[in-house]
Amino acid sequence: MSYNRKTRPTVNECVEGILSGDRILLSRTITLIESQLHEDNQLARQIIEKIMPYTGNSTRIGITGVPGVGKSTFIESFGNLVVGQGHKLSVLAIDPSSKKSGGSILGDKTRMESLSKNENAFIRPSSARTSLGGVAHKTRETLLLCEAAGYDVIIIETVGVGQSEIAVHEMVDFFLLLMLAGAGDELQGIKKGIMEMADGIAITKADGENMNAAKKAKAAYQNALHLFPAAESGWSAKVVTCSANENTGIREIWQLIKDYGKKVKQNGYWQERRNRQNVAWMYEGIDEYLRTGFFNHPAIKSELGKITKQVENGQISALKAANHLTQIFEQKSING
Repeated sequence: MSYNRKTRPTVNECVEGILSGDRILLSRTITLIESQLHEDNQLARQIIEKIMPYTGNSTRIGITGVPGVGKSTFIESFGNLVVGQGHKLSVLAIDPSSKKSGGSILGDKTRMESLSKNENAFIRPSSARTSLGGVAHKTRETLLLCEAAGYDVIIIETVGVGQSEIAVHEMVDFFLLLMLAGAGDELQGIKKGIMEMADGIAITKADGENMNAAKKAKAAYQNALHLFPAAESGWSAKVVTCSANENTGIREIWQLIKDYGKKVKQNGYWQERRNRQNVAWMYEGIDEYLRTGFFNHPAIKSELGKITKQVENGQISALKAANHLTQIFEQKSING
């Protein structure tokens, strides 16, 4: 396909390029999807609608863990195994953003050097910016684009332990929690809610002198999981040990994910979970539509600066200011 790299691609160029597996068009379309420009948003919605019939055929995996747990090293080892078995893998790596400058590190391609060179792997680092939940603004849409491009295993790597897990859990089929051993009181170091969301827990860096600590951590976590109520999926979360550096335990984790998929597809939970995720996506779309419409409304734009100054100077309370602006928006929207 011939297209000008300097101009915005058309809807048909994007769709045809993605369906044919064109990685350049896929990257450019993701950039278009992530754009804040109104004209790009319109194109993005058309592209998503056209590729929807070609989505849904991947295994979606969320991976998280505390800083220093070795997420990138693990994903590279895991990814090399997956593509080595004939799969096409996409890694959507979400980098934390600076609230002050808006910048982010976006270094996952350098940390996953061998995987990034594999033609059957596509690594897309994206900035979380100010998105709630610590995921990129259009992670869900990016996932769908990758599925349409033929990637049948998709990993979403989160910023870290916190609100991001909730957001990612509503996008994936299997949620993997990576943990370190020998780093203090492990069971106090992570919130119960995150453990309850996990479909699997992997104790990383289980090699050398750390092996005994990893085995103890595995037993501790497995015992802790027994205290939780039965999962809705009918699946009992498993704890395993692994070493990305020695490439041990990685194959077992992949088998664990496949076993999970087989079980929840048979009992209907797989599709039920995805149906719920689609509803969540709808509500996210409504929130985004209302927020964008509010701040782009001419009446709000003309008032926002003045009201903001009044709040800063203590002339008006934040609650009263918010109420005043929303009333303006409602009145102007009703009156056209």
